[in-house]
Amino acid sequence: MNTKKTLGTFLIAMAGAVVGIILYAAVFPAEKQTHPLVWQQYDTQSVSLANYPASFEGSNLDFTIAAEKSVHAVVHVKNTKFQRQRYTNPFYEFFYGDIYRNEPTPIVGIGSGVIVSPDGYIVTNNHVVEGADDIEVTLNDKRVFKAEIIGTDPSTDIALLKIKGEDFPFIPFGDSDNLKLGEWVLAVGNPFNLTSTVTAGIVSAKGRNLGILPDNYRVESFIQTDAALNRGNSGGALVNTRGELVGINTAIISPNGAYAGNSFAVPVNIVKKIVADIIEFGSVQRAVLGVTITDVTDELAKENDLESIEGVYISGVAENGAAQEAGIEPGDVIISINGVKVNSVSELQEQVSRYRPKDKVDVVIKRNNREKQFEVVLRNMEGEARYVTAETNVLGAKFRDIDRNLKNRLQIDNGVQITELGEGALLDAGIKNNFVITSIDGEPVESAAQVKNILARQPKGSSVEIEGIYPGGRYIYVYVVKF
Repeated sequence: MNTKKTLGTFLIAMAGAVVGIILYAAVFPAEKQTHPLVWQQYDTQSVSLANYPASFEGSNLDFTIAAEKSVHAVVHVKNTKFQRQRYTNPFYEFFYGDIYRNEPTPIVGIGSGVIVSPDGYIVTNNHVVEGADDIEVTLNDKRVFKAEIIGTDPSTDIALLKIKGEDFPFIPFGDSDNLKLGEWVLAVGNPFNLTSTVTAGIVSAKGRNLGILPDNYRVESFIQTDAALNRGNSGGALVNTRGELVGINTAIISPNGAYAGNSFAVPVNIVKKIVADIIEFGSVQRAVLGVTITDVTDELAKENDLESIEGVYISGVAENGAAQEAGIEPGDVIISINGVKVNSVSELQEQVSRYRPKDKVDVVIKRNNREKQFEVVLRNMEGEARYVTAETNVLGAKFRDIDRNLKNRLQIDNGVQITELGEGALLDAGIKNNFVITSIDGEPVESAAQVKNILARQPKGSSVEIEGIYPGGRYIYVYVVKF
């Protein structure tokens, strides 16, 4: 009996619920949306996709502001080299004692550059203008200017040019240290001679060391992106979504020479220091710690009883160098420079490259797995705590001894390179900047001091024959220099 009453009560309640639902549906018709909770969630909170930049008007994924700010300040760079091959003719030499030479052949290369000041300073890659006899710059508004090389730095593959004029559009320097992995960036340049091209990508990695620069003192700490670059993009701008310069596009990794997914740029914080040095001193003030270093790997950590895989391992210390004078020893592990952590050789090189000789930096190392801090006074590559000024002789030229790497690349046994060229007999003879002198009047030259001594003692009205080669060239040039 009790069971029947209970069952009856339950059925009556169910019937009442059904009637109630029917009446509610009749009075309050349902809206036509199948997922009301999802729509409510989007209505009540702001949702934005990670790393998609917002324009100043607030809309997402808008690169137009950054593109508009940068495209007018990125220029097309055309460099022309006149190469003259030397042909030996034994018959001609037997009778006349001279060499037959063909007419110089112009070879044209293209690249990009970035105007960084309203008075016409332009940053590009050293490899874009290396060995150039003539440099022509075309702006986005089609104006054409002749450009002068103010200075170059093969160690970072950066060159500074100058065009005459004022009120040029320019891109302000940003801060490459603030770039985050996954952040959107734009690459602006002139691929395949197509001017004013803009591509977009994200920062894929930082501190990449590719080993592509030939200089023994190279500083490679590239920003890696997936923004499309091709031939002609070298020297162009890498900008953030605010239109600030964060890098100079330099290289790609590719099996066939075309874009294959990875591109690399010199960080602007390195560029800023190079530009400042060239303008102020005429050459780059390279600071060194005076250490031989290597990355800390799992194997190295086990061999040297290191507690953690971090920092940069010091395998050697230069005698009387900056590090040794401060008390740093082989076996120490550098973990930070002036408060900035370093975990690879490239990161350490990037940090040190921002300073000049005589600058003091705080270096934190681990010794026996305990941290110690040293104040290090940086030195130049000659081991001295002073600025380096290139020596100039009466001809208005500055020279430097070339290293073994450049000798091997040019397949020469000796030589001295012209790093800067001013008014004088060498310039009048048609010699260009970066020319490598291998002999003077048939005498092989081994050092900058030897070249200066030979040229300085030439009497007025005399002449000498200078033989040499341009970096990247395959031809021997012979110039007659008249004093």
